[in-house]
Amino acid sequence: MDPSIYVPMARRLADRARVVIPAILELPERWTFEHAIDCLELTLADLEADQVSLLGHSFGGGLELGLAARLPERIVECVFSDTLGVTSELGLAREALAHPFGDLRLVTVPAMSAFLRSWMTHPAQLASAALWAFSSNREAECDLVAKAGFPCHVLWAERDTILARRDGMAFARRLDASFTVAQRPAGYRPIDHDWMFDDPDLFVHHLEQLGLHALASGG
Repeated sequence: MDPSIYVPMARRLADRARVVIPAILELPERWTFEHAIDCLELTLADLEADQVSLLGHSFGGGLELGLAARLPERIVECVFSDTLGVTSELGLAREALAHPFGDLRLVTVPAMSAFLRSWMTHPAQLASAALWAFSSNREAECDLVAKAGFPCHVLWAERDTILARRDGMAFARRLDASFTVAQRPAGYRPIDHDWMFDDPDLFVHHLEQLGLHALASGG
């Protein structure tokens, strides 16, 4: 997604934390996982951010996991929202395509606009990133992050039509992380995969319930 899709959520946190939204497709060279992590590491250096809390959504959570595994000494805490878990390769593809008609519920105007901007401006990068997502195995990174011992949290939509809840639960167990399914108010519409930007108020409410260091300290 284009980073602008996450701005409404980021604005709700900006009074308590310094929020940075990386453009993870805008790499100076061909997109590879290692190059993307290199660029994220350089971004932290440019920002002089020695200690960071990470928040990743969907595909971005896979990069978050890789960055946390590479730089565990600099990570305060991690939050993964409906993200790539331990399922990989064909299993992940089957999850993503299991409910094609349900997936249509995710085609909101903001989501489609953000996706089209990414596709029109970085088609090769997007294709390479998607290929990595469906072919990678993230178990080694999971083990490194779990061993590092910093707090991890997994947030999951009430009804995720892209990724299976059981995968999110297995991911949380692998990380020794908390696992939270979004709770919606009475009469509220169903919460799906893209709730981080479709329902920013509700998402930030759930972040606040996690007792994150970043929001408590204003750092």
